[in-house]
Amino acid sequence: MNIRIFDSFGLGFVLLASTLGLTQDAPSVPVPAVTGAVDADTANSAPDTNRMQTPPPVSGAAYPVSFTAEERTNYLRGGVSFNSAYSDNAFGSVNGHPMSDVNYSIWPTLALDESSARLHWVLAYAPGFTFYQRDTSYNEADENLALDLQYRLSPHVTFSARDGLQKSSNVFNQPDPAAGNPVSGGIQAPNQSVIAPVADRLGNAGNVGLNYQFAANSMIGASGTFSNLHYPNAAEVPGLYDSASQGGSAFYAVRVSKMHYLGATYQYQRLLSYPAPGTNETQTHAVMAFYTLYVTSKFSISAFGGPQYANVGTQFSTAALVPGSAFTGWNPSAGASMSWQGHRSNLALSYTHTITAGGGLIGAVRADSASASARQQLLPKLSASVAASYAQNDLLASTPLLANNGHTWSGTASLQQQFGQHLNLQLGYTRLREDYSSVAVLAATPNTNREFVSISYQFARPLGR
Repeated sequence: MNIRIFDSFGLGFVLLASTLGLTQDAPSVPVPAVTGAVDADTANSAPDTNRMQTPPPVSGAAYPVSFTAEERTNYLRGGVSFNSAYSDNAFGSVNGHPMSDVNYSIWPTLALDESSARLHWVLAYAPGFTFYQRDTSYNEADENLALDLQYRLSPHVTFSARDGLQKSSNVFNQPDPAAGNPVSGGIQAPNQSVIAPVADRLGNAGNVGLNYQFAANSMIGASGTFSNLHYPNAAEVPGLYDSASQGGSAFYAVRVSKMHYLGATYQYQRLLSYPAPGTNETQTHAVMAFYTLYVTSKFSISAFGGPQYANVGTQFSTAALVPGSAFTGWNPSAGASMSWQGHRSNLALSYTHTITAGGGLIGAVRADSASASARQQLLPKLSASVAASYAQNDLLASTPLLANNGHTWSGTASLQQQFGQHLNLQLGYTRLREDYSSVAVLAATPNTNREFVSISYQFARPLGR
């Protein structure tokens, strides 16, 4: 599994190497952010802004979390964060009771954000080091690496690639402790709702796409996606398993007017889990219609829906478990999302009902997922943010002895105060509740409460100026 994860992430470094060469050829000019939208109200004012946007259901990108006032390109950003957190479920169940502890983390961060006439790419890296006050055997080193790239091969053809790698033994340990799973309007999004708070894990997810606007108001595109989840020490996560997914899609979109987009897409998924010594494989096919309304350049509403066919293939086989009932048939798939990015406010909402990877469960699931995030600047130097998510996961193939159906809900609230240009203070609280009675690592201690404080120093330097 390690080899599979790092081979897929190698694509990001190949793309990065080519990017560094391409940026030498074009002058640096401001362009929209990688995940931004073209203003529908001014879409015909210039040749560049006449390009169609890739609608959120098929773009593969998460909604932005920044304010428009914070968006800047052609910068080198860096800094260091010092985080401390108290958790009442720091190490899972110990003698039948959750064990609390305080941890301390340091996160150096570095990010490159560069735009040219044809290219916009962002590379971010943040290694982390965490130390526990009570049990030093859990001290850890973390890795966070992400690449996001868009390149215009021609005036009407755009190539995009995104890849992210995370290595951690505590899912809450992040450079930004208030950052949760991003809200996405996409049809194919990784299932990250099953959370083992304290366990060594390697996660990798990415996608590659190519879009072609062949007419003034018509676009086609294709993309491939992948995700991998690996637990190096299976004894830390009884009831959870390594998993992987690969998928592909093709779409057609038409711009009915400046504000309205309609389209159709075909989606294929191959969903795998690895309950040793067997493999559980599910394949899905879906044909869906989608609609996006661009109310303004920073306010969009999307919806999609259609039939999805699933076929559960090879079932697991162990001495302790007996094969369960497979599922083959049709399932309705649908979803809706909204994103609003203001000068000092930000809001994103999403809901999906679809068949997707189990995210650590023993097989593919029929998932109902909802997520929301919001940020608001309260004072010139003070802002607040909240994020919440809920997911119900029902296995397609269940077993008499191991019905992993369950749900997860989580929420985080934080305040951020800026001192001067470089120093920030953040205070926050996270609540996690998981109800999976047949997953031992989650059933023993289903609740986690975590309070955190973070002090960070950050700098930004313009590139090519």
